[in-house]
Amino acid sequence: MNSVQRKLVFGGIWLGFSAYAFWLAPPNDPKTLDQIMALSTGQWGQLNPAIVALFNLMGIWPMIYAAVALADGHCQPNTAEGTIEASPASPKAWPFVAGSFGLGAFVLLPYLALRSPAPTLHLEQPSRLLAIVSSRLFGIFLLANAIIWLGYAFIRGDWANFSAQWQNSRFIHVMSLDFCALTLLFPTLAQDDSRRHGIASPHWAWATVAFPIVGAAIYLCFRPKFPKIQEQSPKSNSV
Repeated sequence: MNSVQRKLVFGGIWLGFSAYAFWLAPPNDPKTLDQIMALSTGQWGQLNPAIVALFNLMGIWPMIYAAVALADGHCQPNTAEGTIEASPASPKAWPFVAGSFGLGAFVLLPYLALRSPAPTLHLEQPSRLLAIVSSRLFGIFLLANAIIWLGYAFIRGDWANFSAQWQNSRFIHVMSLDFCALTLLFPTLAQDDSRRHGIASPHWAWATVAFPIVGAAIYLCFRPKFPKIQEQSPKSNSV
């Protein structure tokens, strides 16, 4: 898929997803604002555990994307010179990652449309933030939290109530679809990320879709460290 096709595909998905969320999804529930406030402040006693778990899992997804997107934003192609390096004209990933904590795939899809495949990390010294989100310990932390919240949802969740809210509350409906979208979109970044980490066959990244959020977190736990970039001595001019 070339650059134009990629922009059209992801741009079209973003427009379709946004149109559905605002015009075709179930109407707003009058209690939505109170529900959001209770979820955000940890007042979960009267809430369905399945919804509490989904809300917290939607906070884990942006951290998973940060672990792959921040490096991707540092190495967008400079096609004019034919090298892989950060370019002022390339999209920076961090504003999209930051926005995804509140808006999920609605913010990440424009980045996927604007970015270019960048399988090579061109940084001699990754920043402290990039080093943290690229670490195996960070992946283990996310995996443990994902398993805890999924277990909490399946053991304690009221799924009949969740189904009713999914059909009648725009907030729950769109948040659920956002979770699915983040699951399906992850391999588009994970393939390049696996190449940057020296994995020979990156196509297995699509297997993460079969295990929503857990598969992506497992990938972060087991991917190798970034290969060390060797300093190149300047070339001498021959006469």
